Amino acid sequence: MELLARRYDTGCWTRLVWQQDRLVELETLARPPGLKEELWVAPGLVDIQVNGYGGQEFASDQLRPEHVQQIVRQHWHFGVTRLCPTLTTQSPEVFEHALRAIDQACRDDALVAASVPGVHLEGPFISREEGPRGAHPAQHCRRPDWELFCRWQQAAGGRVRLMTLSPEYDEAPRFIRQAVLSGVRIALGHTAATGQQILQAVDAGATLSTHLGNGAHRTLPRHPNYLWTQLGEDRLAASLIVDGHHLPPEVVRVFVRAKGVRRCVLVSDVSGLAGLPPGEYTSSGCRLEILPDGRLVIAGQRQLLAGASRPLGAGVLNAMRFAGVSLAQAVAMATRNPCRVLGLRVDRLQVGAVADLVVFRLPDFCPDEPAAGLDVVATVLQGQVVFGQLPQ
Repeated sequence: MELLARRYDTGCWTRLVWQQDRLVELETLARPPGLKEELWVAPGLVDIQVNGYGGQEFASDQLRPEHVQQIVRQHWHFGVTRLCPTLTTQSPEVFEHALRAIDQACRDDALVAASVPGVHLEGPFISREEGPRGAHPAQHCRRPDWELFCRWQQAAGGRVRLMTLSPEYDEAPRFIRQAVLSGVRIALGHTAATGQQILQAVDAGATLSTHLGNGAHRTLPRHPNYLWTQLGEDRLAASLIVDGHHLPPEVVRVFVRAKGVRRCVLVSDVSGLAGLPPGEYTSSGCRLEILPDGRLVIAGQRQLLAGASRPLGAGVLNAMRFAGVSLAQAVAMATRNPCRVLGLRVDRLQVGAVADLVVFRLPDFCPDEPAAGLDVVATVLQGQVVFGQLPQ
C-alpha cells in the first residue's frame, strides 16, 4: 500500500510505501501539480490516559470485553493507534473485574491488543483530600498496598504498565521501588504531598506527573507547593490535558517552557461520557454534566471538571496555539514522548518502522475557541487501514 502526503516533521511531500506492517520506502517529492487538497501524515497518536468513551467507563463492574474493543476502535477514528485504558478510583472488586475484561478483549482481538500496550491505574492510592482527589470517590481512596496491586496485575494478565499515585503516604516510596522493579512506570498525581515527599518518590523511581495542574486544591500557598516542586523537577515528565478547558493557555505556555517539549506528554483524559450530547448523566454514582461548550463537570456548577470530552488531536492543535510549538513538536508530545515515558517502541517515519499512521487535514484555527480535534482522513494500524480511506 502507498500514500502521498506531507510529513508532519519536515513539511515535505513524501510517498510512503508499506508492505504488511512495515514501511519499506519513503520518497521525497515536489508538490504534485493540480493537487486539490493538502494532507499530512504522522505516526499514530499515543494516548496514555483514556477513561472510556460513548457512555462506558473502563472502571466499571459492567465492563465487558466487547466494550473495551468498541472504545479502542472509536479512538482509531481520532488517529490514536495506541492507548492505555485507564481505571479511575473504584473498589478493588471493580478493578479486578475491569482488568480481566481488558485482558480478555486483547486476547480475543490481535489489532486491539496491538492498540493496548498497557493499562493505566489512576488510583486508588491517591489523596483523600477535597481538591486533589478531584472526582474520584473518597470511600475508595486508600494507602498503597503492594499485595492488592499484585492481585490486580495478575487479573490484568500482566498488562498494567502505568500507575498514578500520591506520594503523601508513608508506604509510597517502598511501593514505588517495588513497582519500578516489576516493570511498572509510576506517575504522581491527585496528591497533597509535600515537596520532600515528592522528591522521595522521584528518588524511588517515579518519572511522570499525571495531568499536572489538575487534580489539585483550588487555592495553594504561593510557595512552596506541590505544583512548583513537580514543575521544577527535571526527572519528572509531565502529562498535560490541553483541551482548552483544563488549563488556561498561559499555563500551558509556562509548563511547556519550564519542562521543555521533550518532557511534555499530551493526554486526552477522555471520560466514559465523551461522545455523548450535552446534558446530565450519572457515572460511578456521581451526577455529571456535559456543558454545551464540551466541558465535563460535576453537575450543578461550571468549574469543577470531571474528565474531558475531546480527543487527543485537540491537544495537538491547542498546544500549537497556546504554547507556540510547531506541528512537529506538538505531534512529538503525543507520540514520541508518551512512548519514552512508558518504555515503548518509538514510531518514526522511516524505512523499517511499523506502519502505524494518521493521515489528516489541518483545520483552520478559530481565534476564540479551542480546537476540537484533528480532521482525520485515515488511520493505519500495523499496516491495515482501520479507519477512513487512503486518498487515491
